[in-house]
Amino acid sequence: MIKSKDIKKNLTGYAFIMPQVILFLIFMVYPIIEGIRLSLYKINYKTETFVGLKNYRDLFNDPVFVKSTLNTIIFVVFIVGLTVAFGLFVASAVFDKDARYVSFIRGSYYIPVMVSMVVMSMVWNFLLNPANGLIPYLTQQAGFSSVNFLGNKAIVKPVIIFITFAINVGQAIILYIAAMIGIPNDLFEAAEVEGVSKFHIIRKILIPLVKPTTIYITIINIIAVLKIFVVIQLLTGGGPNNASSTLMYYLYNNAFKYNRLGVASAVGVIMFAITLLLSVPQLRAMFKED
Repeated sequence: MIKSKDIKKNLTGYAFIMPQVILFLIFMVYPIIEGIRLSLYKINYKTETFVGLKNYRDLFNDPVFVKSTLNTIIFVVFIVGLTVAFGLFVASAVFDKDARYVSFIRGSYYIPVMVSMVVMSMVWNFLLNPANGLIPYLTQQAGFSSVNFLGNKAIVKPVIIFITFAINVGQAIILYIAAMIGIPNDLFEAAEVEGVSKFHIIRKILIPLVKPTTIYITIINIIAVLKIFVVIQLLTGGGPNNASSTLMYYLYNNAFKYNRLGVASAVGVIMFAITLLLSVPQLRAMFKED
């Protein structure tokens, strides 16, 4: 039989976690359920008309939605890939150096992360402005023709990818350096005695041992890039010709510009499903490894 002391101990534990559970249910679970419900309705101000899956059918027949989905997938693949690869490269190059040098590198890369995304987007907007921006001016001075970096369909996506990557990569570097510093020195000393090269140390020791950090960085960056909005809103407005439109920007337009709340909710449900599809395999790999 369960002793009364054990019951009291369990109730005490549940009491401590109950506030967090309640907040999680109110601010996470309920909005997801309500979003799924609203996606099945046509909402016109205060009236709701059940339309079933019509909102989803309309979405997949909308070329702007299809374009926004493809853009979002491209952004996720390239931004997350660049963030993981560059973060690993920088962290593996500096983690075993002098502490002051490591602190300088971490601080330098982390400054853009601490600054508001709005401020960083405005800075880049100033730098890339075709009329009086610093970067177009320098390209002209170097003898190249004037380039509208944010108004050219051929290069606007690479520009957005680079800007978002440059703003967010500092967090990955910080996490990788912290994980690598925590690796026992015995492994590196043994590898040094065996005459193992730096490249093989990185490939055989560092990368496998920081795999949980890699999974974590991948998941949080997938979620962050799926929600990319501020950069698009302030730099391109989804243009030119929807070349840089994303799912989050498409959702915003339908919810707040066109008053199509049911369609916007359907977009949110699709984004939630995409997040699960991309994140669950990473989580399963991590728990399976454990």
